[in-house]
Amino acid sequence: MDSLEDLLHTKFYGNTTAEWALAIAAFLVTFTVLPLLKTYLLRVAKKHPHASELIVVQVMLRLIPRTSRIFVLVVALNLAMRIVDFASKVERALEFLIQVGLWFQIGLWAITIVEYLLDRRQQTHREQDPGFISSLGVINFIVRAVIWAVVVLLALDNLGVNITALVAGLGIGGIAIALAVQTVLSDLFASLSITFDKPFAVGDALSVDNISGKVENIGIRSTRLRSVDGEQIIISNTDLLKSRVRNFGRMGERRGIVNIGVIYGTPAEKVRKAGAIIESAIKAQKNLRLERCYLKELATDAIKFEATFFSQNGDYDAFVAAQQDINYRIIAEFEREGIEFASKVVSTRE
Repeated sequence: MDSLEDLLHTKFYGNTTAEWALAIAAFLVTFTVLPLLKTYLLRVAKKHPHASELIVVQVMLRLIPRTSRIFVLVVALNLAMRIVDFASKVERALEFLIQVGLWFQIGLWAITIVEYLLDRRQQTHREQDPGFISSLGVINFIVRAVIWAVVVLLALDNLGVNITALVAGLGIGGIAIALAVQTVLSDLFASLSITFDKPFAVGDALSVDNISGKVENIGIRSTRLRSVDGEQIIISNTDLLKSRVRNFGRMGERRGIVNIGVIYGTPAEKVRKAGAIIESAIKAQKNLRLERCYLKELATDAIKFEATFFSQNGDYDAFVAAQQDINYRIIAEFEREGIEFASKVVSTRE
């Protein structure tokens, strides 16, 4: 019994055997129990679906899986250091590891919370604001960069580093880097402008100078369009904002014009009938609104009619289908009434 008591009070590297045993036990228990506790909490939350609807529970369900093994190791080391005393150099090294691991975990948790908030925002604006969805990638990138920059500075400050001089040095270095990569930064700020101003979104049909296509992706440096011929067109965000962009994806209405010529020698009654046929062909379309239909001109080569209408559906395919049906109806009715078209004066345009 005395020998066991003597063994427990025997000192190694400044601590008794009992203290070393207690520290090792605390370390092992902590390193084992915390992962088990994490798994247990996840199972409990999944078994109670109503509880998972609470915002606090939803946040916890995201934070728990993002708790790294490094953080668990840090907690275990911190608990062990409270029981035993280490040499000054070893203690400084362990404190360094604890600080790095702690701030690394804080950064992970902060990013997780931001991702949760962005996901909730995305679900809220999925139907109301499609442009916001396309900008999430840019916002997420910028927020991540800011979080890690703040975490690194705070970690260095807690480790005793004079961050005032460091920040000043980073400011001077940042100016030099900004001058070296000004094109990339210009595209980045242009991406931010697209994110917050929302001139277009993924899926919109754009016309940029002599280029046309649908937006496939809005990136940090460039925007990708898919042209009508199938190829992918990549335009830098800076060049895109400098250009005149026509966004067909947000057209509430499309304007169409029908120009038709009737030959001279057509009886006056049939000329009047021609105007009525054109008007009725447009009114027969469900989503079209007739603005006017009139005999525009007694030209040297034909009697010309002009009709203007608006498609109340901005969809281009629906607009083209309506134009086609109008033309078919006019041709059929003119043939039935014996009205002849004048050559080279029949057109339907947008």
